Amino acid sequence: MPKTLRSLIRLYQFNVDEKRREVGGMIAVLNDLERQAGELETKISEEKTIAGASPEEAGVLFGNYTAHYILKRERIAAAIKEMEGKLEIGQEEMRESYRDLKGVELTQDARENREALKQARSEQAVLDEIGIEVHRRASGH
Repeated sequence: MPKTLRSLIRLYQFNVDEKRREVGGMIAVLNDLERQAGELETKISEEKTIAGASPEEAGVLFGNYTAHYILKRERIAAAIKEMEGKLEIGQEEMRESYRDLKGVELTQDARENREALKQARSEQAVLDEIGIEVHRRASGH
C-alpha cells in the first residue's frame, strides 16, 4: 500500500506542476495583452500629437484611425477580461490540485509515522525481553 501512495503522490505532484505551467502561460498571455494595450495607448497619444500639428492633412485620417483604435482597444479589453476569468479558474484548479497533493502527503506521513512507532515498539519489546532475561539470569531464577 505505501508504494501505491507514493505513486499517487507522484501523480498529484505532476498534476500540480501541470496546473502551475498552465497558470504561468495564462499570466504570460495576460501580461502580453496588457503590454499591447499600453502600446496602443501610447500610439494613439502620438497620433493625436501628430494630428494636432497638421490638422489639414491628418484631421481627416485621424477619425478613421480613432475608429480603428477604439475597435482594437475593445478587442484587447475583451481578451484581457476573458483571460482574467480563465486565470481565476486555472488558479482555483491549481489550488485544488495542491490540496489533493497535500492530503495524500499527509496520509503518507501518518502511515510512515505509525510504521515507525510500530517498529520502535517492536524493538523496545525485544530489548525489554532481553533485559528481563538478563535480570532473571543474574538473579538466578
